[in-house]
Amino acid sequence: MSILIVDDEEDIRELIGDILRDEGYATRLAANSDDCMAAINAEAPSLMILDIWLKDSRMDGIDILKTVKRDNPDIPVVIISGHGNIEIAVAAIKQGAYDFIEKPFNIDQLMVVVARAMETARLRRENHELRRRDVSSSEMVGSSLAFKALKGNLDKVTRSNARVMLTGEPGTGKEMAARYIHAQSNRAAAPFITVSSASIEPERMEEVLFGRETPERGVEPGLLEQAHGGIVYFDEVADMPLGTQGKILRVLTEQQFTRAGGSDKVRVDLRVISSTCRDLRTEIGQGRFRQELYDRLNVVPIAVPSLAARREDVPDLTRHFIDWFHRTQGLPNRTLSEEANTVLQTLPWPGNIRQLRNVIERVLILGDSTGPIEAAEIPGAEPKPETETSLSLSGTIATLPLREARELFEREYLLTQINRFGGNISRTASFVGMERSALHRKLKSLGVVGSTRAGRGFGELEE
Repeated sequence: MSILIVDDEEDIRELIGDILRDEGYATRLAANSDDCMAAINAEAPSLMILDIWLKDSRMDGIDILKTVKRDNPDIPVVIISGHGNIEIAVAAIKQGAYDFIEKPFNIDQLMVVVARAMETARLRRENHELRRRDVSSSEMVGSSLAFKALKGNLDKVTRSNARVMLTGEPGTGKEMAARYIHAQSNRAAAPFITVSSASIEPERMEEVLFGRETPERGVEPGLLEQAHGGIVYFDEVADMPLGTQGKILRVLTEQQFTRAGGSDKVRVDLRVISSTCRDLRTEIGQGRFRQELYDRLNVVPIAVPSLAARREDVPDLTRHFIDWFHRTQGLPNRTLSEEANTVLQTLPWPGNIRQLRNVIERVLILGDSTGPIEAAEIPGAEPKPETETSLSLSGTIATLPLREARELFEREYLLTQINRFGGNISRTASFVGMERSALHRKLKSLGVVGSTRAGRGFGELEE
């Protein structure tokens, strides 16, 4: 980050620049408003030192100050002037200037003001960073092989600026994966802006993304401008209108755009992460998604696994959600019974992690305030009206001879347990009460030689 010095007098610019560089600051110089705005658009400075009177310039210092505080309110601006009076100082402070220094200035006074302004800017950035990190990338919870593979892929892309395409079923945590990349990247102190392609009305999409300029309200920055220096996350990018897709493609190519109603080019430095739960190749084939945009966004494709593919993580995720709801909402900090854990690991979870989170919140709100969570409290695991020792038979199994019905039950039961333990044969054998070799023989006799529900072949199961 640098200090931008704007003054029409070259001697003054160079003098201030030399003084600040001697103190260890990086500086950039501008002689007029055009050079100033170009420098800001290229890279927002940490601080501006701005002369009120600028000869041969489209805007004077007050106009520049108004524009900067409107479009980049976090940049502190120190006003300097050789024609200073109390009215100008008051006008500058009212428009958002950090401080006012009159020429000829005292070097010690200048350095005190600069140091204070830089410290204010630093504290503001740290405050923003803390608020962003409060979203907590710690929601990346798990220890299963599927989770470790995902995290390993995410770790590989954190330090680059490559565009990442996250794919997976709804509710698998694609946005959390994107936030993890942001938190671990060199852009962690910069914004993370989410563009919800599905929830923005198509006719407003471009205005929301690029911002607008009107005589009545001036400049209203869009989401891309707000994300400058950081990461923009296109959630469910398949829902983006075709017309907007073409303009986003140009932004990715040129790293600049024009606001709606405006004429000036706005330059942005962005890293793009996108996600989808749909097959974009099918969308391309049906004319709903641009091939060129797909090629630009899909530089590094990363698949986010479903919860069914990482059932081993359900207990850890459940404990994480219980702790989070306790800390943030004051809900009971309950434990889980072994039976409840088993039920949670064996439910289908079509809504994935989002559904699990909602279930845990519901249980904590409606359940007892003390004692462990029991299996009967889990939605979808309510006790059937039969007696405790009876089981209801489906129409199919009730028509089978005993031997075939037993084999069907054993096969489904063992497949459920294998998936529950992430394909780990040793843990499965321990839970079901069989020797590992006996379980192998049983699985072979039942014809369990294809893929498990977690997507792993029988030959890939862990010992």
